[in-house]
Amino acid sequence: MSRKGRYGQFIRSIFTIIDFAVLNISYVLVYALFGISDFFTKPIWLLLNITFMLVELISSRIHERRVVFADRVIIEAVRTVAIHLATFLAILSFLDIDINPMKYVVFYAFFLSGLSIWWIISRKILKRYRTLGFNFRRTIIIGGGAAGSRLISEMLSDAGYGYRILGMFDDNKKNRGTGYYAGTFGDVEMFVKQNLIDEMYCTVIDDDLIARMIKIADNNAVDFYYVPQFSKNVARKFELSSIGNVPILALRPNPLNSIFNRFVKRAVDLIISSLVLICSPIILIPVAIGIKISSKGPIFFKQKRTGYRGKEFWCYKFRTMRVNSDSDKLQATRNDPRKTKFGDFLRKTSIDELPQFFNVWRGEMSIVGPRPHMVKHTHDYSALIDKYMLRHTIKPGITGWAQVNGLRGQTEHLWQMEKRVEYDVWYAENWNLMLDLKILFLTVYNAIKGEKNAF
Repeated sequence: MSRKGRYGQFIRSIFTIIDFAVLNISYVLVYALFGISDFFTKPIWLLLNITFMLVELISSRIHERRVVFADRVIIEAVRTVAIHLATFLAILSFLDIDINPMKYVVFYAFFLSGLSIWWIISRKILKRYRTLGFNFRRTIIIGGGAAGSRLISEMLSDAGYGYRILGMFDDNKKNRGTGYYAGTFGDVEMFVKQNLIDEMYCTVIDDDLIARMIKIADNNAVDFYYVPQFSKNVARKFELSSIGNVPILALRPNPLNSIFNRFVKRAVDLIISSLVLICSPIILIPVAIGIKISSKGPIFFKQKRTGYRGKEFWCYKFRTMRVNSDSDKLQATRNDPRKTKFGDFLRKTSIDELPQFFNVWRGEMSIVGPRPHMVKHTHDYSALIDKYMLRHTIKPGITGWAQVNGLRGQTEHLWQMEKRVEYDVWYAENWNLMLDLKILFLTVYNAIKGEKNAF
């Protein structure tokens, strides 16, 4: 049996060559478009490539990772280009070559854009390649308890990850319910030799058994990974630390606990909301006329919503319903008789949310974040859903991670709100600027495409 899954080194080599191609294409484009003659010299060209060789030793691992999201890819590209720039300028300074950093601004802008686009495309290509059944990793799971089941579920959640689970091993009969059960712990060694396993994931906590599995992995050139036994209630980010020689897992603070990250997010909110409010009369006037013609009542609808740290605030929207006494208690439904025809149009296109840029400008909301809920819903769901209030550890948003993943509109069942909260908490714990930009792009894309839950 051949190791069909072991093509990682070839793929990494091919992708690394293309990385260098992006660098050199950017170099040639800068010269062709801007004619910076003193930049386009052989010594500079050699130094750029030599520097990138050093950087690639660190950054090219991006091509080996099986689970990487687009926003993380862009962050890694920014990090790679920044390291290249710093190293390159340091070498120029050391060699006493005249340095005018402004000469390289255009080049590095091209290089960053090209590398980001290429790395995102490469991830798509690789995921597609793996979905077709190539570049897979033959994998076995040692231990079929809760941790093993959760691991199998995650590995199979996306065919593009390229995990091919060949077996799960456990002595406990209660843990043999999965369709991947292949034998007891005593059967592992023979199975590994017969099936040319690439990776072994161990979820058990028995020291002697772990030692046995490590020995089997070492003797058969199998990559060994240990999966810590976490409670299903522990889903937050941890980072490995230690006290002396004792390893510990420390709870990683949310990214927006950082003053710098909060400053960046607030700066983006202020810039975008200010631009929208300046241009708002273009939309406000025709929308106001449409609302007034459709039914009697005010142009704007305001409602108490739960905001940052549970603080209540007035959330503004364009009025889409006839004035009624149930607006603070009942969610809108697909065929809600309270909606006007013009209001239905505003909801389907999400134009009704535009006044919330005023809330953003005032600092009560962010452009991206968990959607603010009615005060009544906050009281109701906080008593029913674990971690519900964690979604209020950051400012609510006009759009959010849950919304762009289809979790918007009416919540007829409790599981729908639980899933929305899960996405909101994940966003709070994994925030970065590129993720916000991704959500904004998907929001615009979904609005143009149309969403079935927008009503």
